[in-house]
Amino acid sequence: MQASELELPLERDVFSRTLIRELAGTLQDVVGLDDASGYISVVGVAVGEQIDHQYRSALAVDRLTRAQVTDVLIDLKRRIQGDFFVIEETEDRIVLGNRACPFGELVRDRPSLCMMTSNVFGHIAAQNLGYAAVDLERTIAEGHPDCRVTVYLRASDDLPLTARAYHGR
Repeated sequence: MQASELELPLERDVFSRTLIRELAGTLQDVVGLDDASGYISVVGVAVGEQIDHQYRSALAVDRLTRAQVTDVLIDLKRRIQGDFFVIEETEDRIVLGNRACPFGELVRDRPSLCMMTSNVFGHIAAQNLGYAAVDLERTIAEGHPDCRVTVYLRASDDLPLTARAYHGR
């Protein structure tokens, strides 16, 4: 039998997710979870800028409304095989659930990868609405069966200490 005839779970998507998982794991092991999360946050901001620009261009708007921000956050995750949905939406916050991580099972034990969600969500919300704080309340990466992410839209002294603040331009 030749290698090309073997049934292997190896293709570009699995390879890319495995590569990212191992990079995150190496960062977590070498510099610790906090610093690894910081490095991934820098990448998340750049990705957030690109995604925000793509959606605003496609919608032909200078800024997204709160309703559009919610729609964009869910749509972008759907496009990359996440399964986010609205649990609650008010003027002050958007609470999202998620049943499937875009990284799949490869996200397990790699909570630094969740900084991609925090930074992309935070950047998009803050750039369009002026401010956001993202709290990753529960994540698949930490071993939970699902995720719960709250995007706060107003600064407050009552925000959880785990929420990361983002400011618009």
